[in-house]
Amino acid sequence: MKPENFICFGHQGAAGYAPENTLLSFEEAIKRGTDWIELDVHRVGDELLVLHDYRLERTTNGNGIIYDKSIDYIRSLNAGKGERIPFLHEVVDLIDRRVGINVEIKSSNTAKPVLDLINHYIQEYGWSIDNFMISSFNQFELKAVRNLHPTIKIGILMFGLPIYFGRLLQTLNPHSINISIEFVNQWFIKTAHRKGLKVFVYTVNYLDDIQRMIDMDVDGIITDYPDRAKTIIGASTVKGSDENTR
Repeated sequence: MKPENFICFGHQGAAGYAPENTLLSFEEAIKRGTDWIELDVHRVGDELLVLHDYRLERTTNGNGIIYDKSIDYIRSLNAGKGERIPFLHEVVDLIDRRVGINVEIKSSNTAKPVLDLINHYIQEYGWSIDNFMISSFNQFELKAVRNLHPTIKIGILMFGLPIYFGRLLQTLNPHSINISIEFVNQWFIKTAHRKGLKVFVYTVNYLDDIQRMIDMDVDGIITDYPDRAKTIIGASTVKGSDENTR
């Protein structure tokens, strides 16, 4: 992978600098040079809310399970620095095609409303299907996504190395495998690339790990610090250019 083609996903925006999955965090990630935003979505009633946990305690001043709470209560909470838990449509409006959006589905029965929202922005606001990716650990949700949309990018999230996933690839026709840095290795990367898949690694925050991922030929990383990735990518690109001119 040439460093200039290496993709940086801002994890929950720029979670190293701002409260995760907030409008402030997404704007910060864009300022710091991210190529894509990664965010988490739960369906609560008829609404799509952007937050990671199914409980409220860790990231807000609220408590309890989100599915047991009213939208008014959830939206009244402080998600950090006075930020509210955003609706997915608010995030899409904020990003406004400046970068791509990787929607990680966290809850069941969420594929269709997410796709409905994406199709709305494509039809009404000039977005492209290539501006979006849908990822999940929930293979049932990914299967629903693929059944509803034949071409949208799908990223299969994995924590651990699969023994065999050929049938899964046939069913989902994914764009990428998004794998934990704890498990990625050269064998997996080469195998995925032979199958025509991208390999995106999460969550890669340290400078030496970012460089290691570039050296291992992964296609991109998901990071809390997108500016760190851009610094390494820029340095690697300059180094490569210098070597080519010798």
